[in-house]
Amino acid sequence: MADVAGYIAAAGRWGAEMAALRGLAMECGLGEALKWGKPCFTHDGANVAILQPFRDECRLMFFKGALLPDPEGILGLQGANTQAARVVRVKGPADVARLAPALRALFLAAVAAEDAGQRVPMPAKENLELPAELLDRLDGDPDLAAAFAALTPGRQRSWVLHVTGAKQTATRIARIDKAAPSIRAGKGWNER
Repeated sequence: MADVAGYIAAAGRWGAEMAALRGLAMECGLGEALKWGKPCFTHDGANVAILQPFRDECRLMFFKGALLPDPEGILGLQGANTQAARVVRVKGPADVARLAPALRALFLAAVAAEDAGQRVPMPAKENLELPAELLDRLDGDPDLAAAFAALTPGRQRSWVLHVTGAKQTATRIARIDKAAPSIRAGKGWNER
């Protein structure tokens, strides 16, 4: 199962929806490959969209969906902290058929955004506010501060989201203590 067609043929649940979405992507001239274990659609080497089968729905995620016009209002956020990606959620083949014109327009707009070299602004990465507990720890540990500063903006943000996800100060401090070795190793929260 090294190709997208094989993946979809073996999918079972959501196979019909993924086949229809793949057909629309191919109509729009996109390339395809398996990336992260899922069918991904590309344009000139850039990732445009990926299929994401879940238990209750199948999603088509546009990597730079925040840039795309959405007059039909079918794009939603992938998660609470999502900045660039947007998803279309489908629950059956009828959804894909009903949304086909809007999906074609989204695929073509995504290709145009890539051709124009557009980038999604990432204000949450650019204006990262560190929680007080992390600031205190970094002030008291220059080596940890240097390691944190050397992380990519996305990795820094992952740690900030992890730490600030705790409501109590004691839990935030415990998370920072546990994170320190991974930060020193240059890893983000999801890479531990």
